[in-house]
Amino acid sequence: MDFLRPASWEEALAAKAEHPTAVPIAGGTDVMVEINFDHRRPEHLLDLNRIEDLSAWEVGEDSVRLGASVPYTSIMEHLRAELPGLALASHTVASPQIRNRGGVGGNLGTASPAGDAHPALLAAGAEVEAESVRGSRRIPIDEFYTGVKRNALAPDELIRAVHIKKADGPQQYSKVGTRNAMVIAVCAFGLALHPETRTVRTGIGSAAPTPIRAKAAEEFLNAALEEGGFWDNGSIITPSVARQFADLCAAACNPIDDVRGTASYRRHAVGVMARRTLTWTWESYRGTDGRTEQEGSAA
Repeated sequence: MDFLRPASWEEALAAKAEHPTAVPIAGGTDVMVEINFDHRRPEHLLDLNRIEDLSAWEVGEDSVRLGASVPYTSIMEHLRAELPGLALASHTVASPQIRNRGGVGGNLGTASPAGDAHPALLAAGAEVEAESVRGSRRIPIDEFYTGVKRNALAPDELIRAVHIKKADGPQQYSKVGTRNAMVIAVCAFGLALHPETRTVRTGIGSAAPTPIRAKAAEEFLNAALEEGGFWDNGSIITPSVARQFADLCAAACNPIDDVRGTASYRRHAVGVMARRTLTWTWESYRGTDGRTEQEGSAA
């Protein structure tokens, strides 16, 4: 196994172009486990730790550009206001040691359906900035996951950053595991309210071959909130609406039975998390002055 250690982003892209099968490594919290268990034996490892740009983030007017190697600890400490859903997801990642090393880019590169960041990224509507010697492009998060541990990256592409819209409303994240730390999710659920567009987005992890959104549930809830005038009047969401939303989220799942949980349990748990996170986010929305600001701008 050869170890490639580029000193710059340009050198990294050139190395990836020359060795398309090279496996990028930054935090190493996923890659090293696979190597240690002999699940993977790549010919080349591409060490990205010398590239400082990957560990930096930029907070713009409307969005955050998050370097692929920004550790989860930094997201928790510095981006909680801008990216609340991702910050909550970061809290659930493994142990403090792994949160200090691992980053969102590694989660995306591995593309495991159980990756903790995926539901939050789906709910927020993120874009993945991919680059090669041929140029740069942004991949919408909905198009990024293509199969079990497969993604939309070309063989010569590397993930440089993730672009995530700053939260304009409450976001939540919930995860079911067999214990509170150092655990792979049995299932996970992310929810984000977007009052500016009057929409709701979801993200489901570890309950289908890929991370997914519950699109039918989103469409139902978007229509119910609009028809009931909930965005304006701030009324409590009726139990029947919450229950139907939860049932549709559970129905969106396509889980399996494995050592961590059964398929039926995963569906049930996703429904419970959907109902709870909807309650939490909506109560948070009702407690803000977001509706007042919207009504003032409309007037």
